[in-house]
Amino acid sequence: MTGYHAELQRRLDKHLPDNIAGVLADLKKQICELMPNEATRSSFGMVMELLTQHMPELIGGSADLTGSNCTKYKHMQVIDSNNYSGSYVHYGVREHAMAACMNGMALYGAILPYGGTFLVFSDYCRPAIRLSALMKQQVIYVMTHDSIGVGEDGPTHQPIEHLASLRAIPNLYVFRPADAVETLECVSIALEKKESPALFALSRQNVSYMRKFYSDIDQSANLSKFGAYILCECSKELKVTIFATGSEVEIAVEAREKLQEKGIGTRVVSMPCWRLFDEQSDEYKAAILDNDSIKVAIEAGSEMGWHKYIGSNGIFIGMKSFGESASYKTLYEHFNISADHVVKCVCVLYHSTVIETT
Repeated sequence: MTGYHAELQRRLDKHLPDNIAGVLADLKKQICELMPNEATRSSFGMVMELLTQHMPELIGGSADLTGSNCTKYKHMQVIDSNNYSGSYVHYGVREHAMAACMNGMALYGAILPYGGTFLVFSDYCRPAIRLSALMKQQVIYVMTHDSIGVGEDGPTHQPIEHLASLRAIPNLYVFRPADAVETLECVSIALEKKESPALFALSRQNVSYMRKFYSDIDQSANLSKFGAYILCECSKELKVTIFATGSEVEIAVEAREKLQEKGIGTRVVSMPCWRLFDEQSDEYKAAILDNDSIKVAIEAGSEMGWHKYIGSNGIFIGMKSFGESASYKTLYEHFNISADHVVKCVCVLYHSTVIETT
C-alpha cells in the first residue's frame, strides 16, 4: 500500500497517528513544569494547535466566535469557494448548521471535525448533537464561556441548565476540565472515543493550575479517564467530600484548606466527566461515594443530577436562578459560589450532626 493510500486508510479506520501519544506526553510534561494559570479555552487551544499539525483529519471551525473559542491556529488555512485545501471553516452565526455539517463530515469519513461556540448556544446545536450521539459519530463540540464566569456579557450568555441537559444525552461525553492538564487529558480521551461525540465546556476566565495539589508523584497518568478522582486527600479523618468541576475546583480546594484548619478532614474530588465516572467499576465508585462524609457539590450551573453523587441531604453550591450582569468575581460572590460560603454551610451541618450523635 502506498503512503497516500495508507494514510487515507488510517484516517478511514480512525486510527491515530503513531506519534500522537508521544506528542501529548511531551506537552503534558511541559504543562506540569510551567503550571499555567489560564482559561481552559486557552488550554484547549494550546493542545489543539499542536494536534492539528500532526492530524490532518482535524477540520476546525466556529460559529462566528473563532477568537473567543480559540479554535483556529496560525498554520491553518480557511476553506472557502476558492480554497478547498484548508482545514478551517467560518460557519457564521449558524450553530445548528455548523453541528449538522460536522455530522456530515464525520459520516463521510476520514475527517474528525471540531467546532466552537458559547455553551449557552448549545441550545441551537442540540438536535445535531443528539444525532451525533445517536449515530455514534466522533464529533468534538467546543463550548466556551461555560458559566456565569462570562460576567459582563449578562444572563443571556450565561449557561445555567445547559450542562445538566447535555449530560442527559446518551453517548455524549461532556467534559468540564479544571485546568490545563485536565484539558489535555480530556482531549486525549475524546480522541479515543471512536463511536461517541465529545463536548468541552471551557472557561472564559483564568483558572489556577490545580494538579499541583495532587499528592501522587506520578503526573503522567491520565486521571481524568476515571471521570472523577481524588485531587486532594484529607489530612485528618474524613468528614467532608467536596465534588467540583471546571473553574469551581479552585473554590473547592480553597474551602478544603479552611475546613482543615478547623479540624474538619476534607477531601476534594475533581469530576471532569460524569459519564466516565459512571462507567467505572463498582469498587472504584464506592471508594469515592460510599462513606459517611458530608457531601458537597460546587458547580456554577443547575444542581439537577448532582444529588446522584452527593445524596438527598448533600449540599449544592451553584445556581438556582438565571445570572446577572457584572464581573465574574462579583457574580460568584453575589450567588454565594465561594469558599467561605462552602465552609459556612458545611460547618452548620457538621456541628448539627456532631450534636445529634453525642
